[in-house]
Amino acid sequence: MLSHVRTPETCRRVAVLTHIHRPEAVAAACRFISGMTDQDIACLMPPADIDAMGAALDGLVVQPLSEDLPAGEVEVAVVFGGDGTILRGAEWAMPADVPLLGVNLGHVGFLAEAESWEIDQVVAHVVSRGWTMEERFVVEVVVRDRPAREGGREIWRSFAVNEVSIEKAARERMLELLIAVDDRPLHRWACDGVLVATPTGSTAYTFSAGGPVIWPELDALLVVPLSAHALFARPLVLGPQSTVTCQLVDTAPENSGVVWCDGRRSVDLRGGMEIEVSAGPHRLRMARLGLAPFTDRLVRKFGLRVEGWRGAAEARNNRAAGQQQP
Repeated sequence: MLSHVRTPETCRRVAVLTHIHRPEAVAAACRFISGMTDQDIACLMPPADIDAMGAALDGLVVQPLSEDLPAGEVEVAVVFGGDGTILRGAEWAMPADVPLLGVNLGHVGFLAEAESWEIDQVVAHVVSRGWTMEERFVVEVVVRDRPAREGGREIWRSFAVNEVSIEKAARERMLELLIAVDDRPLHRWACDGVLVATPTGSTAYTFSAGGPVIWPELDALLVVPLSAHALFARPLVLGPQSTVTCQLVDTAPENSGVVWCDGRRSVDLRGGMEIEVSAGPHRLRMARLGLAPFTDRLVRKFGLRVEGWRGAAEARNNRAAGQQQP
């Protein structure tokens, strides 16, 4: 909507990414844009978001966000939504090496740095560039039509911030997967699927599947079988230099599946295909506004009980501050 666009000669720029189907996310984004405009900082948004938000942007100044924006043109990408919206933002921000700053308007919101009632503080931090940088381990997934050792041809490639999910396509049939680590066979599972996750993703799908929580400053690969029909079906934590390979060993047509990366990008699988997961060439940069350790975030997000600890009063105050509404 061109009525919302201007092109200043020279100014600071931030990207704004919004869950356009959440009215509270749209309202929070508009309030942030207004604060940025007051400070002569330009806000860039995907053209589709500008069109979808329509009248909500009346009176505000935004520019269209180009996918091929030169490096260094955007200081930070501020995301209004839940973890899913932040993962969508990562698809643009990570290749561009732009840090993400999440404002939570979802449910748990582990990737978010601020809550919806903290918009004024977010504006102040962005204006003063008052954030620290945190880098997250990201994996790359390659799908081949057959194993690499047999001359397999690459047919699909993507990345994952949270996890690579290899799942069966048919409810009534298990997948037959042969798992290898660093080109050495580990186990053959008849299962619903396998997750290969990052520490960032250890509080997402893999947490629900019974995997351990891994502190996000670590670099590691987490392998979690889904409903495996086997005695040995425990989650595995591997070093960041390891490569995990999954092969659909049963070539029958009904042994089909699908690979999902962060629940956003997918490709269908058939028998004989190979999925390789290893450390990716990029790291996700997250802008942090506070210095609270991950332990405190875990306690706050999951509402964990810490009564009896010698600092319980402090913990109660932190939890109350996290739950406070405007």
